[in-house]
Amino acid sequence: MSIRLSLAVETGGFALPDEGRIAVFHPRSDHDLTQLPKDRLVLIQPMRPEYDAIAARGYDCRPELPADMTFRAAVVFLPRSKTQARMAVGQAAAATKGPVLVDGAKTDGIDSIYKALRKLASPSAPVSKAHGKAFWFDGGDNALAEWLPAGETLIEGFVTSPGVFSADGIDPASRLLAEALPAKLGRAVADLGAGWGYLSRQILTHDEVEELHLVEANHDALTCARQNVDDPRAAFHWADVRGWKAPVQMNAVVMNPPFHSGRSAEPELGQAFIAAAAGMLNTSGALWMVANRHLPYEATLAERFAQVEEAAGDNRFKILHASRPKRLRR
Repeated sequence: MSIRLSLAVETGGFALPDEGRIAVFHPRSDHDLTQLPKDRLVLIQPMRPEYDAIAARGYDCRPELPADMTFRAAVVFLPRSKTQARMAVGQAAAATKGPVLVDGAKTDGIDSIYKALRKLASPSAPVSKAHGKAFWFDGGDNALAEWLPAGETLIEGFVTSPGVFSADGIDPASRLLAEALPAKLGRAVADLGAGWGYLSRQILTHDEVEELHLVEANHDALTCARQNVDDPRAAFHWADVRGWKAPVQMNAVVMNPPFHSGRSAEPELGQAFIAAAAGMLNTSGALWMVANRHLPYEATLAERFAQVEEAAGDNRFKILHASRPKRLRR
């Protein structure tokens, strides 16, 4: 739900224009947008599962802000990442000739965004409800230019983007996994949850690999991966791993699966990645994955593979190697 947005519109404080497009940044599938004119909305949502759910309801949904569009109003639902949140507010301000509403929970950092905006713009008094706030200000000037990305962020030669996983540096778990991979991975390999492409670039140093499939649900991360993995053997798939259908049976799957969709750990995400990996591997195929040491993946691996071992690790992470996937009866 978005009760704060509804209150802002109903009270007349956030005045919607009578015509022109309205941008909505980072909407979720459970947001109630019925207070906004559906036929004029352009929804910006880079995450594939949310994108699909919203688009299925008939909305004009885009994975990134169209460079050629301007808007008469905008709504920004704050994402979790502070840097990404500021970027979204800055993008909304730059692309909008009209009011920009910012809506977020306290746990999303709405208070710090409001405090920072008061130094750069003239936001309204906030609407406070349901452990969060909504407020609005006039877009259309350069006051928030410092919140826009200055250019590509390079980390040890890799392009990253605000809000993607490990945007500020190579993830130590992924680095550990890359070091543990065997010399031979096979002809066809999948990198599930490929992010901005660090693991994929390491996989492609293995000469035996003829095709590598990067599967990533975050459009921003996959855009970075396309720049970081410049190799004709690489194929890029903007997709939710849990529903992606591999074009061929894989010889190997490599992954550093996510275990957060909100703020608390959800091991079932990694378990779903394991099930997906088992389903796309050939009968002699192998899974190589890294996980935080406390996450309970061994039981799921034993259900889906004939052989499971901890191949490497340290006090924080474990490298799990599983081979010979089981074919579960339906």
